[in-house]
Amino acid sequence: MNISGELWHAYKLRWKRRRLLYRAIRKRHQLKSVVNRTGQINPDTILAVSTVRNEIVRLPYFLAHHRKLGVGHFLFVDNGSDDGTIEFLGKQPDVSLWVTTDSYKESRFGVDWVTWLQMRYAHKHWCLTLDADELFIYPDWLQRNLNDLTGWLDMQGTLAMGALLLDMYPKGPISCADAVSGVDPFVTLGWFDSDNYTWERQSKFRNISIRGGARKRKFFTNQPDLAPHMHKTPLIKWNRSYVYASSTHIALPPRLNNGFDIRNDMPTGVLLHSKFLNIAMEKSNEEKQRCEHFTHTDNYNSYYDQIIADPDFWYNGSVQYKNWRQLHEFGLMAGGRWLDPKA
Repeated sequence: MNISGELWHAYKLRWKRRRLLYRAIRKRHQLKSVVNRTGQINPDTILAVSTVRNEIVRLPYFLAHHRKLGVGHFLFVDNGSDDGTIEFLGKQPDVSLWVTTDSYKESRFGVDWVTWLQMRYAHKHWCLTLDADELFIYPDWLQRNLNDLTGWLDMQGTLAMGALLLDMYPKGPISCADAVSGVDPFVTLGWFDSDNYTWERQSKFRNISIRGGARKRKFFTNQPDLAPHMHKTPLIKWNRSYVYASSTHIALPPRLNNGFDIRNDMPTGVLLHSKFLNIAMEKSNEEKQRCEHFTHTDNYNSYYDQIIADPDFWYNGSVQYKNWRQLHEFGLMAGGRWLDPKA
């Protein structure tokens, strides 16, 4: 791309970012505050933000895990839960909660709502943007918490950190992976795919696209272009001018998307994905009817049907999860200078 082309491309991305921010400002009217404890947020508080629906089983452990990491306050948007999620979150002392029954799909799958909360409350804060079925881990996470990590990233002048979404599954059909509130889901979801990932640099957003894992192997062998993207940028030193352009896979401005560029020698994390508990079958049946989770829903009807049919992801190449060092050895997590004692 020549200089004029690069300038034109940068101009278009700036306008895209402004349009998305304006969308979020307009969508703020869809949010109703249930409990607002954001007055507790201090300048150094690390935040987590999430849109949820009927996640009462996952949320107790989700909160416990990320509190232990160092998250000081959680911003939740609930989109029509009827399983006790709203009541549970409303009682948590470090949670601020908003509700809406408007369309998840028409809010860019919740990103518009989250963006408004980030604009309003996350400016100049390190912020984790997560789904309820994701647990964030990173190299040396049991010894060094998020305050250590984000302090180190600040010293490096780094604004964001990438993470691989890692599908975890049981040994046997997913119906055998009982969902138990408050219990680590990866006691039963103890297996993953280690070696079927593709990495592709994409110039448009300066990101590296990653596809692979159990879902690609099981469901999308013949349609690899429909396989889910596994690259995310969940941890960002937020600024009210930032926005996610595609879930947490792509952020704007593009400089936030270079977390997987090995030339920068930065650490990357992993999002342990607990989608395939036994409740996945019921949730997939509901979401197939709601048509709220994909832009082109007809392309994914067979995907839902296969989950509803109680699949078994385990095969002879499955690897049993042990710890972060194992993920580092497989190249699914990078240590970079974070693991260098001289850094």
